[in-house]
Amino acid sequence: MKASIGGYARARSIEHALSLFAEADGAGRYLAGGQSLVAALNLGASAGDMLVDISGIEALRGVRIEGDRLVIGALTRHSEIERNDLVARHVPLLAKAAPLIAHDAIRNRGTIGGSLSHADPAAEYPACAVALDAIFNLEGPNGRRDVAASEFFKGLFETDRAEDEILTAVSVPVAQAGERHAILELTRRSGDYALAGLAIVVRGDRHRIGAFGLGDRPLLCEGAMAALDRGDVDAAATAIADDVDPMSDIQASADYRRHLAGVVLRRLAAELGVAR
Repeated sequence: MKASIGGYARARSIEHALSLFAEADGAGRYLAGGQSLVAALNLGASAGDMLVDISGIEALRGVRIEGDRLVIGALTRHSEIERNDLVARHVPLLAKAAPLIAHDAIRNRGTIGGSLSHADPAAEYPACAVALDAIFNLEGPNGRRDVAASEFFKGLFETDRAEDEILTAVSVPVAQAGERHAILELTRRSGDYALAGLAIVVRGDRHRIGAFGLGDRPLLCEGAMAALDRGDVDAAATAIADDVDPMSDIQASADYRRHLAGVVLRRLAAELGVAR
C-alpha cells in the first residue's frame, strides 16, 4: 500500500514546527525518523495527515553533559547512541539497549525521541527510561515542561505528550561510581520485538527495574525491586509475576510471558552479582 497524506512541510526550527502544526488545524503529525509513522501510513492505519518534518532541526540533535545529567536530543539516532562515548561512559544502559533495537536499517534512521513518543510497550528505550528515572523535555505552544518517565507512559501507545507538543530531549542522571546497568530480552528471532525484557539499574544498594513486552506500557517492577534490595533473588523472581501485566497474543500467552520475566530476572541478577 502507499501512504495517504494531507501534505508535507519541513520545519526549520522548533518554533517553526509548532507554527506549522498549528496551521494543520488538528491534522498535523510530527515526522522524525519515520520508522513507525511511515509504516503506519503505508498500512493505512493513519491517513490524511499533514506531516511536519522535524528531522532537520539541529537543536534536537546531539548528546551533552549538563551538571550531573546526560541530555540526549530527541533526534539522536539509535546508531549514534550505540557508538557515543558519553552515553557509554555515563548511561551505559542505553548503549547496551541500542543494539537490541530491530536491525541496522532501523537503527540508522530511527530516533530515541521517536521511539519514546511512539511508546510501543515492547520497545527497549521506554523501559530503560523508567529504570533510569529519566526526565522528558517537551515543548509546545504554551512553552516547555518536564515530565518524569514514570509519569509519561499512560497506556498502549499512549503518553502524556499532547499532540501539538514536541519531545525535544531526554535527561538522565549520570551513572554514579559503582553503578551497574544491565538489559536482557527474550525474542523468537534477532530483531523481533521482545516476548519479555527487563532493564535494571543498580545504584548503591537500590535497584530499579523497567519491564518491556510485559504490559500495555513500560512498567516499574516495585515488588521485585524491593526483593532485590534485600538480596533475595528467589523472592524477586516470584514478585515480578505480580509486577507485570502481560497480554496473550499469537506469540506467547500471558502466563508464559510471566514465566519469562522470572527467567530474565534471574539471569540479570546473576550477571549483576546480586546475592541469592
